[in-house]
Amino acid sequence: MESPADETPVRWKGLPSWLLTQTAHHAHRLVAEGFSSAGARGYHYRLLATLEESGPASQAALGRRSGIHVSDMVATVNELADRELVERAPDPSDRRRNVISLTGAGRRHLRRLEKQLAAAQDELLAPLSPEERQQLTGLLSRLLHHHEGGAAGTPEEPAR
Repeated sequence: MESPADETPVRWKGLPSWLLTQTAHHAHRLVAEGFSSAGARGYHYRLLATLEESGPASQAALGRRSGIHVSDMVATVNELADRELVERAPDPSDRRRNVISLTGAGRRHLRRLEKQLAAAQDELLAPLSPEERQQLTGLLSRLLHHHEGGAAGTPEEPAR
């Protein structure tokens, strides 16, 4: 039986869009497997990291900051709250909404997820030298910045 790579037309294999898509599939799989081994999903990491970076916030604000859609935010907060990784408290300025905050257990879990994420990055980028990894990250950041409507020039150095 032939592998999918054997069936790929040669003219596609040199297209940057095809290469990016195929690499993104591998990246997603590696990250998902790493998070799964720590009992988490990507949304868990995004929410915990957003809380650590930005502090307590309403679910709506967290959704905007993390890029998690409101329909997924409720489930994500519920899952993390059930595990006591985040806590909900009524907003003192508006009792109709809750403020979500990171717990100590949530910080520790975030550290575990960051280790899994670093291992996934290392596996994904294994054939590249440190300099090539930095160059690739810079080029991808520039492409993304351009397509997200960024101003001309180079975006800030991405966090490592």
